[in-house]
Amino acid sequence: MRVLVTGAAGFLGQAVIAALLDRGHEPVAFIREGGRLPRQQVESAIGDVRDLESLRAVVQSVDGVCHLAALTRVRESFAGPLWYWRTNVLGTLNLLEVLGRKRPEPARLVLASTAAVYGTPETQPISEDAPIAPTNPYGATKAAADLAAANVAATGRLGAISLRAFNIAGAVDGHPDRDFTRLIPKVLAVQAGLAEELGVNGDGTAVRDFVHVADMAHAFVLAIEACTPGEWRAYNVGSGRETSINDVLAAAEQITGRPVRIKRNPPANEPRVLLADSRRIREELGWQAPNSDLSQILSDGWKALTSAYAAPE
Repeated sequence: MRVLVTGAAGFLGQAVIAALLDRGHEPVAFIREGGRLPRQQVESAIGDVRDLESLRAVVQSVDGVCHLAALTRVRESFAGPLWYWRTNVLGTLNLLEVLGRKRPEPARLVLASTAAVYGTPETQPISEDAPIAPTNPYGATKAAADLAAANVAATGRLGAISLRAFNIAGAVDGHPDRDFTRLIPKVLAVQAGLAEELGVNGDGTAVRDFVHVADMAHAFVLAIEACTPGEWRAYNVGSGRETSINDVLAAAEQITGRPVRIKRNPPANEPRVLLADSRRIREELGWQAPNSDLSQILSDGWKALTSAYAAPE
């Protein structure tokens, strides 16, 4: 299958391209002008999801799309909500417009969605039946993109799946996550001497759900293969493992052999627990998370980061 990958130059995008290649598919990397090319030797196309014409030119030649291009930082979305709506929602609408046009066979679309669409539900772990109640602009834009895809899929013009990721980390093919606003990349950056310290809100007992980027990428492959014309489905993607911030710190210290320099901040207004109920994707698509043990996530991330940057003695 010939599959366009938007956001192909990013951390997850490169992992998805690798997973598609491993499965025998033909990925096409969609990157912005001046963007970094994927490490893999694959066909690429230059454009921007906010530019309808650049999408129209490439979408005609593919069977489906893994749509990863988006802005993804929660705190940043509060400062620039319109920027997030233009990129995450307008970009998705443009893609739906070109995919929804008459084709010999209906197109397939897999969207990179997020657990942020659920907000902070009290019931844990979170299932796909939980109410959609985002508490930040980022989550709101992703919820809107999911709904738009569901509406277009209902016309029969395409089949769509939204993968609602929890916390993605680790590394594939030595490609580190350079977004140091995320917990695990920031911890590893501190250990590598690329950041001064890690801010920890409260006592570090908040629990999160981490999934290895390789396992997340495999979910995209299974999803693009499972898209059914006229249908939209949402799947949560998480390991289901309860991991506290303190667990991450302890594992990072063990793997890197040095203490993590932290700064204790007052408790933040954030949920104590966020866990994925991923039974639906396991049962319906056969997805598993064999790489999502915390030690492997951190080890892979550490090896990739220290190979990309000169680690201190």
